[in-house]
Amino acid sequence: MYDREKLKELKETSEQWEETTLHQSLGRLPESKPEFITTSSEPINRLYTPLDVADLDYQRDLGQPGEYPYTRGVHPTLHRSKLWTMRMFAGFGTAEETNGRFKYLLEQGQTGLSIAYDLPTLMGYDTDAPESLGEFGKCGVAVSSLKDMEILLDGIPLDKVSTSMTINSPAPMIWAMYIAAAEKQGVRPDQLRGTTQNDILKEFIAQKEFIFPPEPSMRLVTDTIEFGTQFLPQWNTISISGYHIREAGSTAAQELAFTLADGLEYVRWGIARGLDVDAFAPRLSFFFNAHNDFFEEIAKYRAARRIWAREMKETFGAKDPRSWLMRFHTQTAGVSLTAQQPENNVVRVAIQALAAVLGGTQSLHTNSQDEALALPSEDAVTIALRTQQIIAEETGVVNTVDPLGGSFFVEAATNRIEAQAYEYFRRIEDLGGVLPAIDKGFFQSEISDAAYRYQIEIDRGIRNIVGVNAYANPNDAIKIPILAMDPQGYMRQVDRLNYVRRTRDSGAVGQALDSLRLACQGTENTMPHILNAVRAYATLQEITDVMRGVFGLYEEPTQI
Repeated sequence: MYDREKLKELKETSEQWEETTLHQSLGRLPESKPEFITTSSEPINRLYTPLDVADLDYQRDLGQPGEYPYTRGVHPTLHRSKLWTMRMFAGFGTAEETNGRFKYLLEQGQTGLSIAYDLPTLMGYDTDAPESLGEFGKCGVAVSSLKDMEILLDGIPLDKVSTSMTINSPAPMIWAMYIAAAEKQGVRPDQLRGTTQNDILKEFIAQKEFIFPPEPSMRLVTDTIEFGTQFLPQWNTISISGYHIREAGSTAAQELAFTLADGLEYVRWGIARGLDVDAFAPRLSFFFNAHNDFFEEIAKYRAARRIWAREMKETFGAKDPRSWLMRFHTQTAGVSLTAQQPENNVVRVAIQALAAVLGGTQSLHTNSQDEALALPSEDAVTIALRTQQIIAEETGVVNTVDPLGGSFFVEAATNRIEAQAYEYFRRIEDLGGVLPAIDKGFFQSEISDAAYRYQIEIDRGIRNIVGVNAYANPNDAIKIPILAMDPQGYMRQVDRLNYVRRTRDSGAVGQALDSLRLACQGTENTMPHILNAVRAYATLQEITDVMRGVFGLYEEPTQI
């Protein structure tokens, strides 16, 4: 892309600039730090020129938007034709409370639903289980049976609204409840649009909300891929998630590499099941973090698209261009929010969201200013949604595709993160693949080391966090209102659960659970049996307990 003689001249000019203009300037005005680094602790050069991207080939490395390798975006016109989906993550307390929040957000201009489930639901327990004590509704909505799902989605047209669900180990059960609730609305499975997170590998790597061992867990994920391919052609059966890897403390390159390694592993399992890669790969989606380092995040998204397109085309032989596309949702970085001076979080979120938009995201959640303190209040979530709307309507950043493409700095960072990802792929392969690497604690130790280094940089003042170790005010008082949940919600939820158990057809429930047990013991796809159990109003825990009995429970090996 660049003439070699011109690059040679530029190198000489740059050296002369350093010896004269720069040297004189530094003598008068020294730089404020001995080293400048990204959020991932990567060093940043003072200046970037064509010398930093000397080997860049436009067609090979960038291409046109909407064409291989999709570095510049998966759509030719990107946000000029269609804005990203504004999908605010929401859920707390009872199904009634969360249903009200969904309707409020849709009235305020949100364009897609995103359901947060509480910890008992995420771990496959009913609300009244001993293991659930004290955790009802705290990090999301409680869903213990189809009845809860029916109330959660009441009055929401599921044939018109796409829904994302953050659920992993019990994803098949919760997805089945969503499908069954839609049926009761008269909506067919093939009309449903949405995404189940369903990314169990990142649970073992980072978030730790696993139930079953890795192999049966991967079998269940593959069951959903197969079932979705056959019956829900508009549904993304997995959202392969780097978000939680980053929240656990990883660098940008680790987030990218580990997420893509997981995605490629799901593709291998789908192919091993006998599925044509082009039959299911177009419905795989991704979920990334938008952290504080503006340019590093944009480079990460661009590298992600390029790597995924190359691997799907060259490694797995996918022929359908839709299989090469990396479509992703983004959420601003919850871990970057501070309880101190929480109003500052509005600014952090705006900058992170802008990076996601400039990086070409298809869907976006913006965190609320109060999330370091509690679940978002209505006022806080409205500001978070308005942040997206201001970016879309007032900043002009949607007017052109990939406006930072060609920036020497951004292209150099894109190449660096891509190279780091491939080095991680090599190390994972040397360990025997993703599952053996999980068992050996490779991912966990890499993330732990990165998180420790980041905290040390804060503690030593190398890295400043406004309001925490810089510009802090010990007299600051938290003035923002905090969400209060219905104190009667827990008892109402338990009463409903008991009513379901009392009034359902117990014989049908028992028969459905027995059928599911046999399917789990064999090789049959479990999804039809889970659906039958859900339709009979078997509870989440009853279904999960059948699987616990067959698959066992996973305990993470102790790492020394």
